[in-house]
Formats: sequence, C-alpha cells, structure tokens
Amino acid sequence: MKDELLTGMAAGNEVRFFAAYTRDLVEEARKIHNTSPIATAALGRTLTAGAMMGAMCKNDTDVLTIQLAGDGPMKGVTVTANAAAEVKGLVREPGVILPANAVGHLNVGGAIGNGVLRVIKDIGLKDPYVGQTELVSGEVAEDLTYYFAASEQIPTSVGLGVLLNKENYVEHAGGFIIQLLPFATDQTIRWLEEVLEGVHSVTEYFADGYSIEDLVHVLLGADAVIERRIEPKYRCDCSRARVEKALISLGRKELDEMIRDGEPVNLHCDFCNKDYTFSIEDLKRLV
Repeated sequence: MKDELLTGMAAGNEVRFFAAYTRDLVEEARKIHNTSPIATAALGRTLTAGAMMGAMCKNDTDVLTIQLAGDGPMKGVTVTANAAAEVKGLVREPGVILPANAVGHLNVGGAIGNGVLRVIKDIGLKDPYVGQTELVSGEVAEDLTYYFAASEQIPTSVGLGVLLNKENYVEHAGGFIIQLLPFATDQTIRWLEEVLEGVHSVTEYFADGYSIEDLVHVLLGADAVIERRIEPKYRCDCSRARVEKALISLGRKELDEMIRDGEPVNLHCDFCNKDYTFSIEDLKRLV
C-alpha cells in the first residue's frame, strides 16, 4: 500500500476530513535518524499529523511547524510541513528507551513528559502565527485534539498510529483529522461522537488490510467525498546553495576568521543528517 493523503467532506458537508497512510514516509525518517521504537512512534505520529496539517494550508508558500517540548527523556519532537504534504522532522533524543506503558504500548507520553505543544504558521506575514497549549498526554494525537479546540476553536478529533514489526521497522503508519464545521447540526455531532468512540487504533485497520480510502468510508460513511489525493513525502529542503547563503549572511568578518583558523568548516543538517564541508578555498570564494 503506497503512501497517500486524502482530503474531503462528509455528513452533507458538515464535516471535513484529512486522512493519511504514511508507512514509507515514517520508515524513511526512522532510517535517517536511527530512532528507537519509542522515538519512531513519536516522530512518526507527528510527521503524519504534520503532513495533514500542511495540507490545510491555503497557499503553496505556507510553512507549518509542530513542536512538542517536554521534560521527559526524549525532550521533544519538531516537524515542519508545507502545503504539498512534504515533511521533515527530528527527535531531540532519538535513542531513548523506556518500558511499555500500563496497557503494554510504547510509552510515548512518558518519553515526552510534561510540557507544551506549539504550532507555528508562516503564511507570509511579517510575523508567524504561534499557537501554544499545554501537553495533555504527550501521546501527540490527544495533544493536537486539545490544541485545535483551545487554540483554534475548531472541534476536532485526531487519530494517529505507528505500528512496528519484530525487527522494529515500520509496518504501518497513518492517521486522520476530522473537524466539525460551524454549522454542523446536533444530530451530526452525536453521530460523529458515536463513530469515534469505536475507534481505538488506526493501525489495526491497516493491519487488517484496510486502505486509507476504506478507513475514510468506515469512519464517515459511504457518502464521504474525497476531493483531493496527495502523496506525502519526507523531504528536507536543505542544499549546499542554501548553506552557502547562510555562511555569507554571517558577514565578511566571520568568514575571514574562519579562513584564519585554517580548518575546513563542516555544517550538519539535523533534519536529514547531511553534512556540508567547506574548504578554505570555498570560504575565500564566498568572501
């Protein structure tokens, strides 16, 4: 099953939804960052959410960042997304390991701990919009559900999941964001509440052979209308040219000091683990 993100409407256009299958995307992130199982789950859930929230952006140039910062041993997760559902992310402590939680699942909440969730939207204005809420559980989905209600005043249900196999590779990953529109009737609200009460694990559906389109119709009925299909991808937009611009922005004085040091300069991208090395001759050329 290929990675796919669906957007659309349901319940007579009283509900909008975003649903994504992201197995390949999350597995690529796991390989890049060599994450432990708990870190894979935390990063995978946030990347999936980022892809769906990126698809909410109105303009192609919009950029959205999700940050979970906590006092747990993982310390935090950062994910950046754009309107094309291209995402990149990192975990502050990718090797963290903890015992399973009380119900035998990966203890993502314990790894992140208490802290805050920030959503930063750069939509081309002078200053980006920053919404912040306290972490409810550290399990990501519940925290985003609370964020939408408290910060954006949109009744929202978020479901996210990452399933690992015995070798700790990503077997399945995906999720959904379902939102009630302002004119939703009480009948629609009650219906949706009943539907969502029966959903316990997104990845169980995938493990049982359901596609992401099947999941949409199971959750929202046969009349759910899929309006857009996007292929979500893990994509870091760093490049040597961008790193050169960053070095130039330091100014002639800083570059001259680097040259006098006589050592090559190595710059590392935390999102994709690429290294960019600049020799003394490269630095002189930039000057």
